[in-house]
Amino acid sequence: MKHLTRWLVVLLALAMVAAACSQGDDGDATDDTEATATTEATTDSTEATDDTEATDTTMADGGDDMELLTDFGVDTEAKTITLGLLSDLTGPFGPLVSAITEGIRVYWEDVNANGGVNGYEVLLDVVDTVYVVDTHVQLYEEMRDDVAAIQHSTGSPHTVAILPQLAEDSMLAIPLTWYSGWSDPAINANLISHGAPYCLESMNGISYIADDTGGTTIAIASVPGDYGLDGAAGAALAAEALGLEVVYDGSGAIIPTDETTLTAVANGIAESGADIVWTTTTPSTMSSIFGQVIAQGWSGAWGGNSPNWSPAFVAPDSPIKDAIAEMYYNSTYLAPWFDPLSADAKDLFRQYNTEAPDSDYYLEGFVEAKIMHEVLLKAFENGDITRGGILAAAKSLESVDVGPFAPQEVYAGEPNERVQRQSFIGRPDPEGLAAGTSAGYVLSEGFYTADITANFEFNEACYSLDG
Repeated sequence: MKHLTRWLVVLLALAMVAAACSQGDDGDATDDTEATATTEATTDSTEATDDTEATDTTMADGGDDMELLTDFGVDTEAKTITLGLLSDLTGPFGPLVSAITEGIRVYWEDVNANGGVNGYEVLLDVVDTVYVVDTHVQLYEEMRDDVAAIQHSTGSPHTVAILPQLAEDSMLAIPLTWYSGWSDPAINANLISHGAPYCLESMNGISYIADDTGGTTIAIASVPGDYGLDGAAGAALAAEALGLEVVYDGSGAIIPTDETTLTAVANGIAESGADIVWTTTTPSTMSSIFGQVIAQGWSGAWGGNSPNWSPAFVAPDSPIKDAIAEMYYNSTYLAPWFDPLSADAKDLFRQYNTEAPDSDYYLEGFVEAKIMHEVLLKAFENGDITRGGILAAAKSLESVDVGPFAPQEVYAGEPNERVQRQSFIGRPDPEGLAAGTSAGYVLSEGFYTADITANFEFNEACYSLDG
């Protein structure tokens, strides 16, 4: 019971997230994850200069000495590489991102304990952006001369705000959002993303629900901004491709801080009588709308993009536990923490952290770190671990196997070839959560790609950040 209580503290904190990936939050947020998640690693690097340096080094695979190009964030004497993390640790996504950051830290701790990357130890410079765009930009400015690449950047508008500096610095960054525009060459020159974009995730989820339930009508509702409107755009595309009648369209209508708006959306969904509901919002907002809809006697199938979900929905004292367990389809980007596909990663995490509550989000940290690991290995192979060399290495990767709990990623080729189309579908598991044998849901379908998603010609963002 002590284990369950600690777990529910984190779940309830997550459920109260007040904004989606595209929304700001002026309220306070707390972070109950382990302190190690926010530890900043310091380096002994010499002062950075604008000149690229060439150093003789022996490659880890036993090859001949070769000239290794280096510049910022690399100390060839101490044999360290420093990566930057622009993480929301205490803002609205603090509980989620702190767990992701801890997954990144544990991954690199294991790599360093086993020889590092070609003999170089990877250090992490972790800063807290509190999910404020101006702070994100300021902290990038402060770290830009001390890091070789940005391992993590929380938020779409935040990452867009540093694109000019990333371009100026030839710096690689891995964003923590699933905006479909990250596959667009017009804005992704310095980025490599991962996971199915919100719009393709919506197409997968709705197709699965329609096949499973036989539903013919759909209600769509979302928050504004890139997260909500990208997910809603995918829902509309799915409805058109599947021949579903849209009986309520609340795209962009959900304002998480406005109870009047939430009630209006709930009434619109309930009155529509839709067989299927798809929402792109936050956990606390989703639970509020869902509770109001079922109170009006609605009964059907409900799903939504991954940030909708919180295991707190099926906690023992949740008032919507039974209805969620019956009606909800959980869409996500990774296999669950307790799924056999994640067993090796879970065991590895526990070697370095035995105290943190169980969380699916550590696996997201592993994915981000594994991608950067493959990038650095390729840069070493090319003999160039300058910032520009690391960026070029990333863009040349034709396949990155991040592990059995997530789909492979591709970073070379056209957007339609690169975009991730696979996602995961699960069903709520209140019994497993109570017993400590699941994180609140179990996998129904892994590595799922709907026919409509597989055949979708993806050549530009489903939703433009310009509106």
